[in-house]
Amino acid sequence: MQKIPLAIPFVGREEVKALATVIQSRWLSQGLQVQKFEELFARTVGARYAVAVSSCTTALHLALIVAGIKKGDQVLCPSLCFIATANVICHVGAEPVFGDVDPQTYNLSPGHAEALLKRNRKIKAIIVVDQCGLPADWNAFLRLAKKYRVKIIHDAACAAGSEYKLNGKWRKIGSFTDLACFSFHGRKIITTGEGGMITTSSPKIADRLKRLRHHGMSISDLERHKSRKIIFEKYPEVGFNYRMSDLQAAVGVTQIKKLSQIVAKRIRIAKSYTRAFNRNPNLIPPFVPSNTKTNFQTYLLGIKKSAKVSQNILMEKLMKRGIATRRGIMAIHHEACYRNKQARLPVTDQVSQHTIVIPLYPAMTAQDVRYVIKNITELVGKS
Repeated sequence: MQKIPLAIPFVGREEVKALATVIQSRWLSQGLQVQKFEELFARTVGARYAVAVSSCTTALHLALIVAGIKKGDQVLCPSLCFIATANVICHVGAEPVFGDVDPQTYNLSPGHAEALLKRNRKIKAIIVVDQCGLPADWNAFLRLAKKYRVKIIHDAACAAGSEYKLNGKWRKIGSFTDLACFSFHGRKIITTGEGGMITTSSPKIADRLKRLRHHGMSISDLERHKSRKIIFEKYPEVGFNYRMSDLQAAVGVTQIKKLSQIVAKRIRIAKSYTRAFNRNPNLIPPFVPSNTKTNFQTYLLGIKKSAKVSQNILMEKLMKRGIATRRGIMAIHHEACYRNKQARLPVTDQVSQHTIVIPLYPAMTAQDVRYVIKNITELVGKS
């Protein structure tokens, strides 16, 4: 029996060497490596500015703050996503409004979003998630934002390296929205262990984000260290400790250079899965619209009701065969802390209960992929 985990970070000697260099420098907190990582990331995704923070959750929190979302406002977001997306809305004192998802892409449905916007003028922003790395329908959402005068917060946690055809032109995720937030958690496309990034085209927003992540301080520790005269910092507004360390950033610098390689490997494995699962009438491989290029951060496999096993039973049987899985993406509105947010989201419920996440990482061998395919197809049946 093979042992196949859900994910393994694509790290090696380069990351070890980068960490050793930072340790030897004795500057471990936010400094030159963070600055270098920000510059490289911005250049790679085609953004003007990038601001490194401690996680995508803190990135989303700061994005809501600079977008002006406050107590009493409402923010539309999908229920079908990780709970952090809703939590940050509560962190700024606002209220989440849950939207349903498209039955093919599993991204927030523009049609349902517009229906909610029409009847609810308290909605001041939409958090649009590129679920599993697959870009949302950005042509539609940018039109909605303009039509209803709402802010867009781009939850691009999983989408580094993905692309979208915006108004007929291919654009990298992070290059065309005002506030795009990325994650560098260990399961993401590139990793710093924990960490996040916000991209923006506005120098004013970038400067404010840098202050907010560092207690609202008017200058950074690095600026004070490099100065040839004594500088006293000021605190024009209340901020947070959302900094990234130079240790994390050094890993990020090596990882961002591998982004295209990582994405290519993931796409190759995903194509092998899709070819096999398309032949099985009980399975639904991920749908990728022609105007998107996904990085396949997650391979979310649908299980039809005709299958011989349910979601939970399939996961249990695969675990016994050494294959790690996760449930389909959570439905936040069913969690105890959000059950008072009444919502009828039939597609979200269906997707959450009838999908599983299966192993996909660059180091997977052809043998690993065949083993996963063989066991899944055996368990769900072929007719």
